[in-house]
Amino acid sequence: MKNNFFIILSLIIVFSFIECKKDKFVEDTELNVGKSTIRYAKGFSIKKYKGFSVLKITNPWPKANKSYTYVLKEKTGIIPDSLINFTTINVPIKSVIVTSTTHIPSLELLGVTNSLIGFPNLNFVSSSKTRARIEAKKVKEIGVEQNLNTEVILDLNPDLIIGFGIDNNNPSYDNLEKSGLKVIFNGDWNEQSPLGKAEWIKFFGALYGLDKKAITVFNQIEKDYNSTVSLAKNATKRPIILCGEMYENVWYTPRGNSWSSLFLKDAKTNYLWSNTTGTGSLSLPFETVLDKAQKAEYWFQGSFSSLAEMQNSNIHYNQFDAFKNKKIYSFSGKKGKTGGILFYELAGNRPDLVLKDIIKIVHPELLPDYEMFFYSKLE
Repeated sequence: MKNNFFIILSLIIVFSFIECKKDKFVEDTELNVGKSTIRYAKGFSIKKYKGFSVLKITNPWPKANKSYTYVLKEKTGIIPDSLINFTTINVPIKSVIVTSTTHIPSLELLGVTNSLIGFPNLNFVSSSKTRARIEAKKVKEIGVEQNLNTEVILDLNPDLIIGFGIDNNNPSYDNLEKSGLKVIFNGDWNEQSPLGKAEWIKFFGALYGLDKKAITVFNQIEKDYNSTVSLAKNATKRPIILCGEMYENVWYTPRGNSWSSLFLKDAKTNYLWSNTTGTGSLSLPFETVLDKAQKAEYWFQGSFSSLAEMQNSNIHYNQFDAFKNKKIYSFSGKKGKTGGILFYELAGNRPDLVLKDIIKIVHPELLPDYEMFFYSKLE
């Protein structure tokens, strides 16, 4: 009887020790070991541990009221009990469906374009490399983002679907998850700082087991961007800038803290609405814009490809000095074979090129040999 008592006591001690060790492991893993390498982006974090990473998406769309946590499990990784209720994704992934053209440049920069097997609205894709895969029937059409073709997607059976949305109301994703497929949200489009948006390449790096490569690519973009910001400080003037255009009797122009406005700030310009707060766009009457910006030296917009097209759209555009002096620049002229605008696809990943374009326009003496990549002058 005494022997039985000691045996039971010993087992209790052993199991207690195991539980303590397990809890200690979880605590150390979650709180002390993992450190996020994200420095600019506000919408996600990655904490890497031995055998797995924890990816947290905190701002997938404007005013998001919840975050999404995913565990990225390597082949030999062991997931602690404290994380087993989160969605687990086996990495590196081998096949993927993405749902925004902004996702495609990261695949190309990481050298994993061949993993892409499906995309909605294929005509929107601009990249020549990805278009070649589309033409070779290696990337399937999966419908439109708000109404995905679940039958086609289920047949493709990707390792992962990378979704995006303007809110948490897309039943297609819910149905796909219920069918057993893995869905993860990407909020790169909702990121406001130029380098923050570009840093989402690390999101893709984590999914493909290419964390180091993603960091290397981003570090070079960061270096180029910051050196260009430093170059702009040598400019001797701050030219006055007008942005946007009319749509259904309303003029839309970027707010002062928006992604577009921050480029103009870093390029050392005087954007006329730079002091407004918030992100997204201001909605203004034409008269307000004309009164404030009639004498603006440069005009940036993205809807027209010629001055004649602008004139036909709104005869009052010719009242602005920038129109009269032909100092209007647009990114709408650079398109893929099927009409997708390159800027919408690539600019988020390459803020260094966007900034150089703007500086070439407003401070041409600082970049005498540079050729604009996205923007062109309207004729």
